[in-house]
Amino acid sequence: MRKIGFLILMLVLPLAMMAQDPSIKVSTKRQVSVGEQFKVAFEVNADGKKFTAPSFADFIVVGGPFNSTSSSVQIVNGSMTRSVSNTYSYVLRAEKEGTFTIGSASIVVDGSKVESEPFEVTVVADASSAGMASQGGQQQSSSGQSQQGTTDPKVSGQDLFLKVTPSKKSAYIGEPVVLTYKLYTRVPVSQLSVSKMPSYGGFWMKEIGDNNGSLRQSTETVNGMEYTTAEVKKVVIIPQKQGKLSVEPMGIECLAQIATQRSTQRSNDPFDIFFNDPFFSRNYTNVQKNIETATLTLDVKSLPQDGKPTGFTGAVGNYNFTADIDRTEASTNEAITLTLTVSGSGNIELLNLPVPVFPPDFEVYDPKITSSVDANSQGTNGTKKAEYLIIPRRAGDFNIPSVTFSYFNPAKVQYVTLESPEFNIKVNKGAGDESSDGGLYASNQEGIKYLGSDIRHINTTDMALKPKNTSFFASTVYFIILAALLLVFLVMLLVVKKRRQFNHDVALVRNKKATKVAKGRLNNAYKFLKSNDQNHFYEEMSQALWGYISDKLGIERSVLSMDTVKQAMMDKGISDELSNQFVDTLNTCEFARFAPGDAASKMEGLYEQGLDVIMKVEKSI
Repeated sequence: MRKIGFLILMLVLPLAMMAQDPSIKVSTKRQVSVGEQFKVAFEVNADGKKFTAPSFADFIVVGGPFNSTSSSVQIVNGSMTRSVSNTYSYVLRAEKEGTFTIGSASIVVDGSKVESEPFEVTVVADASSAGMASQGGQQQSSSGQSQQGTTDPKVSGQDLFLKVTPSKKSAYIGEPVVLTYKLYTRVPVSQLSVSKMPSYGGFWMKEIGDNNGSLRQSTETVNGMEYTTAEVKKVVIIPQKQGKLSVEPMGIECLAQIATQRSTQRSNDPFDIFFNDPFFSRNYTNVQKNIETATLTLDVKSLPQDGKPTGFTGAVGNYNFTADIDRTEASTNEAITLTLTVSGSGNIELLNLPVPVFPPDFEVYDPKITSSVDANSQGTNGTKKAEYLIIPRRAGDFNIPSVTFSYFNPAKVQYVTLESPEFNIKVNKGAGDESSDGGLYASNQEGIKYLGSDIRHINTTDMALKPKNTSFFASTVYFIILAALLLVFLVMLLVVKKRRQFNHDVALVRNKKATKVAKGRLNNAYKFLKSNDQNHFYEEMSQALWGYISDKLGIERSVLSMDTVKQAMMDKGISDELSNQFVDTLNTCEFARFAPGDAASKMEGLYEQGLDVIMKVEKSI
């Protein structure tokens, strides 16, 4: 109890600061290979602002800046020391050989500018040479007095990976295969975006519905480890040729939240163990991760030749076939409709319907083909119809022979042939069949035309007359209309000019619309809150917060991050307390969906928190 009381007393007493001189320590590898990704970390041992990174012109910036902050307190012989560390990390990729100089990073501490020492990085061609780098691979610049550092956050392939799973690894030509792309993660992730779309050479492809943009999440155990999974994409592919066909990988970029822990030099101070407990020195870092699926190879088999029907046109699946006619008795020149329908599951969009044979005295129009296809986790199913419009031109009894439809059933590995019924049609002589004046006729599917319209009766109605040699041109009405049009043109020209001047100031337009857009997003989020729609709620809240601060402070979307938001709010004179509250709200919104607990309570609390912080920022600005 004495120790606990002593600790509490010491925490509330003013700290006797033994501050070190501000400095920037650089940690990185000094020798890398071409194509290798490596990390450059700038560690500042003080609180500062306006951090400026050096130019990385000779390298590709893969990710960053990633900012982490930590602090610790030590008591030695009655003296209390507080140390602060702010680390700004970048992930670079070497693209060419040579020795390159990376300049100084800078930050403002207590009104003074502190800079790091420039350093060199050697890029070699052989990856093994990079492994023989000198012991200066982890160097530090400036005074080098700090004994502390932040462990490098990493995401292993066991923590986060992307996998594609086919419904079957072997299929026939024309047989649908469902591919499911799943994200497996053991760490919180956010800001998912597709960096590489898969290609389907040799396949016909159709995407399955995306659940209104939400990711279907579940829990799955792989190799004894429990993962949170999310269906990123699901497609149906139908192979069009035989052989080993490959589906190229799909790539995804995302941010993973990783816990980091500061490492410290051990001391003989009995309180050092307490204040350096991992609970007090743990931070979270956002790590950009690019993951890909493996290349998928499917074995595509050709359709068997044994038992293949003569009229087979490539239909594969399980189908029903029907034929219907709207009437079997009609008069000459009356239209009759014959409908052929194929329904079932398989490559229904790619199949060809059979063509009936019609009597020569029937005029037949090109069929109207319609299809209704649904892609789901079982494949593709639906219907395909062909509607024939036929017109008998002569009276008598006629016959439309039956037609056959053949398909291959991969489940039974056999061909199936279905047959439609015959249709006997009785055609009676129409009322105008013998009339030549004003009758109906058709020629080679050009449509039904009406005769007797070339010579018409004399017009006996009243006609509007006007005096001879009068015209509208150059009249009084003509000049009045011309002047009115000119006036309207000048007014419209002035309005357009004013609008262009206003729209040219993009920052002003975005600033004026920021609050209105944010209110609309918050109203949508409130609706999703009441309907307990978590995915859409978090999406609308995130868009409301990010969009509002970007438009209000004039931050470009391409550089929008937690650091740029905090810096911009600081430049606008917004208090540190309000800035931290806004950033904390953004972080809570990004990772609340993965946090355990009561979902409704989390959503309601986040909504109130977001509404409160936007109102405070609006009043402050």
